[in-house]
Amino acid sequence: MVLTHDELRSLVEVRHQQPHQLLGMHLLAAGTGVVVRAFVPQAAAVEIQPVHEKDKPAIKLKRIPKTDLFEGASKEADRVYAYDLVITDEAGNQRRSRDPYSFLPTLGEGDLYLFGKGDERRIYEKLGSQLRTIDGVDGTSFAVWAPNAQRVSVVGDFNHWDGRCHPMRNLGASGVWEIFVPGVGQGTHYKYEIRDRHGNISLKTDPYGFFFETPPKNAAIVWRNQRYQWTDEAWMTKRAQRDALRSPLSIYEVHIGSWRKKSATESLSYRELAEPLIEYVTRMGFTHVEFMPVAEHAFYPSWGYQVTGFFAPTSRFGTPEDFQFLVDALHAAGIGVIIDWVPAHFPRDDWALARFDGTALYEHEDPRKGAHQDWGTLIFNFGRHEVVNFLTANALFWCDRFHVDGLRVDAVASMLYLDYSRNAGEWIPNQYGGRENLEAIEFLRKFNYLTHTEFPGIMTIAEESTAWPLVTRPPYLGGLGFSMKWNMGWMHDTLNYFRRDPVYRKHHQNDLTFAMLYHHHENFILPLSHDEVVHGKGSLLGRMPGDDWNRFANLRTLLAYQWLFPGKNLLFMGGEFGQSPEWNANSELEWWLLEAGPYHRGLQTFVADLNRFYQSEPALWQTDYDHGGFNWLDCSDHENSVLSFVRRNLDRTSEIVVIMNLTPVPRFGYRLGLPGAGKWEEILNSDAGIYGGGNVGNLGGVSTQPIARHGHPQSAEFTLPPLSVIAFRPQKKKAAHVSAPKT
Repeated sequence: MVLTHDELRSLVEVRHQQPHQLLGMHLLAAGTGVVVRAFVPQAAAVEIQPVHEKDKPAIKLKRIPKTDLFEGASKEADRVYAYDLVITDEAGNQRRSRDPYSFLPTLGEGDLYLFGKGDERRIYEKLGSQLRTIDGVDGTSFAVWAPNAQRVSVVGDFNHWDGRCHPMRNLGASGVWEIFVPGVGQGTHYKYEIRDRHGNISLKTDPYGFFFETPPKNAAIVWRNQRYQWTDEAWMTKRAQRDALRSPLSIYEVHIGSWRKKSATESLSYRELAEPLIEYVTRMGFTHVEFMPVAEHAFYPSWGYQVTGFFAPTSRFGTPEDFQFLVDALHAAGIGVIIDWVPAHFPRDDWALARFDGTALYEHEDPRKGAHQDWGTLIFNFGRHEVVNFLTANALFWCDRFHVDGLRVDAVASMLYLDYSRNAGEWIPNQYGGRENLEAIEFLRKFNYLTHTEFPGIMTIAEESTAWPLVTRPPYLGGLGFSMKWNMGWMHDTLNYFRRDPVYRKHHQNDLTFAMLYHHHENFILPLSHDEVVHGKGSLLGRMPGDDWNRFANLRTLLAYQWLFPGKNLLFMGGEFGQSPEWNANSELEWWLLEAGPYHRGLQTFVADLNRFYQSEPALWQTDYDHGGFNWLDCSDHENSVLSFVRRNLDRTSEIVVIMNLTPVPRFGYRLGLPGAGKWEEILNSDAGIYGGGNVGNLGGVSTQPIARHGHPQSAEFTLPPLSVIAFRPQKKKAAHVSAPKT
């Protein structure tokens, strides 16, 4: 036996951190030959046979007594060479494979250096499981970051989940462990067996896994997610040239598991969802869908916000290729795709990221920084380079491998503040004594910079509920760098206003006008999201006061106000047809309501028409964030609860006057100043009979008179339908008809 007693013990007890130094083929001292070692449980005989150089010796290995370790030597070779292990089991069956311990590392010094700095932007191509062909041998390389582990083995279908078979090598100070296993192909299930510094052994799933077993199972699955043949080149080219701030953006927020279902217990797959979702979104006129988190999550009631597999679409609905198909199909239909992304926290599942190598690796050790009070989850350690690399690369991964057009970042406020949802004494100040999470701020700036520079045209959207400044301003100006931010203040004020009985609204008109006082501080999206129709809040329709007629009239008015007010818009599924109960992730939307009387169908028709109107008028989207794109006509008529404003585009070729009557009282002869003389066409009326309204209106339009009102020399008298929004534009002069000359 060439091994020392301590070396033998370290292999048998699977404690050696550099198993490649002892296993595989090595030169004997002074180049007098080679020695080969292999750890092969349940083998009766093991020998090696040369692969390329047939003149090299075949060597029979002998079992070291009382172990599963085999060793053999030969003096007929003066250097190492490629060989196969030929293994005979106790039943006489023979298998042949290249030795995992005969290959060099698949990660180079440059990869590890950049990872340690937090700057390896494509680390998902290096860590995790990667299908490779090395020296003509097909197999899979495995690499995982576990710097405090005493030993890491990859276990799976291919080795009977036996941690003794494939212990990985430690690549020095990087904390990365690596091995290439020949013969392991697509579809193989695997995990990492980690022995921590105290000798405790745990099974962990792969933080960089591309595909996972369907929950509640949690093994990672070897998968190549680059095989899909994309057809969206034209879309991607156009997206890179698109200015999202000056383009229409009407977002339909979707929970894949409950939009439609095949049965009470089975949701549509990604591929099954594509056709009906595209047909519906196209018919409804939305420009984008936003999927609630699609990354793998074990706990379905978390709606995807407790992610356990950051680099994998959930297998509940299909394979990675199936999700790529869905995105590709949406792009082919001209529909953009935004996904919810959750870098703020992760769950405590003991088989996932939590205390990954036996220490607080991805999280903070101190619960005052590492534990989320509200959700029972753990907070990422944004001060650790490798953790920042994990997250920034994950954002790039979804843009790269799945062609998503936007990332809506969840719970940004919880990342920015060290005292978020904490009482005094429950948090640790930053180095300057403040409550700002300086490391999270730098992470968000880096994420936004990388995402926007690597993938032009991508939108990053912050769900940020505080008054943190410059969220949507670039980092070089001191901002966080997001493209847009949800306007949570607008949402709360608006819903508070509309839930009130109209008789009291005259005392609360400021709820609707206040948003313009801060509108130009950020690039806002106006959201009516899933968060507003859960946890006992009721549905949007359920919040509206009055009988059915009043509730639907109020909801049509609310949605028209959302679409026509400055800012992009987002609506959660079901809101477009007046879902009655609040959202339940375990059942599909109540589509049957569309056949229950005129109101639900009328509301759905209204939203579709509203989207078409919105997209057809540049005044409603081209200048959302320009001071010249909006002005109040009259926001002071509290007594009648009437608001009016003007929207216009950059060159004033599109100009829209919007009038809101927020009580159920029709108003006749209501005079308003207008920014131009002549005929103004009524182009939207939420009270139209086709929408379930009372058909009160202005018979197609109004004409101005030279009577000064509201700072304009021209004005007109309007009929304001009850609980309605009406919109007007200047009538375009018809071009004179010129007959073609006869020849």
